[in-house]
Amino acid sequence: MTTHTKKDKQYRVTIEEINADQEAAQTLQFEYQDREDLFTLVDKLKQGSGLEPEHVNRVAVALRLLGPVMMHNRKHALFADFMPHFKNFMQHLKSTVKESMKK
Repeated sequence: MTTHTKKDKQYRVTIEEINADQEAAQTLQFEYQDREDLFTLVDKLKQGSGLEPEHVNRVAVALRLLGPVMMHNRKHALFADFMPHFKNFMQHLKSTVKESMKK
């Protein structure tokens, strides 16, 4: 069970399949807590990442969903080899955004 602190943000993610047969469309929904403000992260990535605007939302959500799970399970065989690369990627992304915001 995840503990919730006052500083945590609460989010609900809904994924809806879009197709012609709306009655057969699938939906996936879950809630999660995060210490980061996802909307602030999206704004910063839009301003400083150099990514195309249509990709920013997906990258921001993906990072904030995957990152905490990896940290919690960093010794798990699925993540052990990837963790150093993810850490390097995050450091590079943060420095890129930070430098871009200075300009």
